[in-house]
Amino acid sequence: MINEKNALFTIGQFAKLHAVNKKTLMWYDEIGLLKPACIKENGYRYYTYHQSSMLETILMLRELDVSLKEIQYFMDNRSAVSLESLLTEKILELNHTISYMKAVKQALENHRQEMNTLLHMDLSEISVVKKEKRYLATVPTNRDLPFEKEIETIIEEAKKHQLRRLHDASYGSIIPVDNLLEGNYLDYTALFIEIANPKQKKGMHIQPAGKYIRAFCKGSWDGIPDCYQRILHYAKQNHLVLFGNAYEKGINEIVIDSLDDYITQIEIPVKPQ
Repeated sequence: MINEKNALFTIGQFAKLHAVNKKTLMWYDEIGLLKPACIKENGYRYYTYHQSSMLETILMLRELDVSLKEIQYFMDNRSAVSLESLLTEKILELNHTISYMKAVKQALENHRQEMNTLLHMDLSEISVVKKEKRYLATVPTNRDLPFEKEIETIIEEAKKHQLRRLHDASYGSIIPVDNLLEGNYLDYTALFIEIANPKQKKGMHIQPAGKYIRAFCKGSWDGIPDCYQRILHYAKQNHLVLFGNAYEKGINEIVIDSLDDYITQIEIPVKPQ
């Protein structure tokens, strides 16, 4: 068997062994990150088997998006302590990235589901659907604040729970069922932004899991009261009790040009009488 401690690999062999480009090894040599074990008279670079672990460490750290400066410092000061510290830091960053990507994936799933609903919905239909628990960042409505200021306030609140951009979330308004039963169809109490996989759940409004009446209203918000009257009539006919809050949100803003085509989705928790 070849003594691996004495074996030399050409730059081509070494590059192929580690699935990298020869230019990458030449660049690492140039910046002093990984120099060849020797350069013979013919100018060819040669590497030892021992340098394989060094190169794989560099490649692993590059995959973790560690800067070349950080890698250079580690390679010059290699120890179990320094590697453990570096990897701990990068694992924390990676966990943050994974959490964010999960939230992005959930937002995309929600948008896709809304578009699928748009393609197959009957706007006149009222149905009962089953929903999972959702987490909402909320702020109370304030009649003394202009609408644009209320929007700024809810966005600032949502950012506390890792909202990056509005397209990552769904947003709308909340009205208590008690208000609806009293005929106050526009007496909203809060604005919300739904946060998928929030890092910090404390202080968030929980939209409970369970069965919901779902209905749609097309056009301006002036038609919302009529939609609530239809929902109340449907619930009475089907012996359902509304409770908690009604959740309103627009579901087609990104695909329309006119408010006449705006579709508001309304969902309200229900239970049998």
